[in-house]
Amino acid sequence: MSNGKRGSALLTVLWLTAALAAIGLAVASNVRGESERTASGVDDTKAELEARGGVERAAMRMLWSRSVATPDGQPLFWRYGVPFMDFSFPGAEVHVDVIPEASKLDINTLPPEPLARLLLLLGMPEDRALETTAAIVDWRTSLEGGRQSPFDAFYLSRTPSFLARHASFFENEELLLVKGITPELYYGSTLPPGPKRTALRDCVSVYGGAGVDINTAEPVVLQTIGLSPEEINAIVGLRRVRPVTDGQQLRAVQQSLSEAGRMLRYGGVSMYTLKATARLRQPDGRLSDMRRTTAALVKFDFPGGKRNFLNYEVIRWYDRY
Repeated sequence: MSNGKRGSALLTVLWLTAALAAIGLAVASNVRGESERTASGVDDTKAELEARGGVERAAMRMLWSRSVATPDGQPLFWRYGVPFMDFSFPGAEVHVDVIPEASKLDINTLPPEPLARLLLLLGMPEDRALETTAAIVDWRTSLEGGRQSPFDAFYLSRTPSFLARHASFFENEELLLVKGITPELYYGSTLPPGPKRTALRDCVSVYGGAGVDINTAEPVVLQTIGLSPEEINAIVGLRRVRPVTDGQQLRAVQQSLSEAGRMLRYGGVSMYTLKATARLRQPDGRLSDMRRTTAALVKFDFPGGKRNFLNYEVIRWYDRY
């Protein structure tokens, strides 16, 4: 074989070797990427289950707190009004926020003026806030004789079309059907690079009451009921150090506030959102940087209610909150 043919054959072999090496590297990279994605998916599922376990554990402790106490009469598992619980599981650390629906304003009875003020505080332009306020009031207001409101024409133009209930909101997510309510407004935003935006669902509820919980109410809710920025800062600073867990402490705080402070309460009644954030424990004992948050809307039956025994019912799970 001539030297030219030998050189050509060698060059061909080198090209084939380089091509096979590139293909091998690409396959290895894809396999590694898929393995990492699979591992992340497995960890995400584990964290979700740990968070759900935190919700269930918190609910049970809230029940037990009504029937089990220390010898001096103090609750053994959870003190009424405390807005969080922490659990150390073998596979994760779980933080549970205990948020009474009483920390929110009643969407069915909130007057138009504070409702519009709330929407403005959540970042809506004034013209949109006023229109959305009118749409919310229209949705919850009954009409006589089968009449339709101007907003009904908008709902009938949607695909699929529908009509407003013209009755009280039955569940919180019903707000997403109202003209002007966007998913971003309702669910809020925690995506970088911008700051966390307060969600409408954290401010209003069909289970809200006449007052709001001093320990968990969002600052915009406190501002909506009429508290000044200085008073709100004082309340936020206080509850970071020590949550309000008895009537005497609440009255002492109210005495230092304006008339709007009379709307403050502590704790809830029967409806709570339990929001659990789980961080997995790695084999070396350190906590993972990945966090998974799961929440549940929970209804409690305490003695003295319709059913005279301890029980709770999960009304709705939120896989990501």
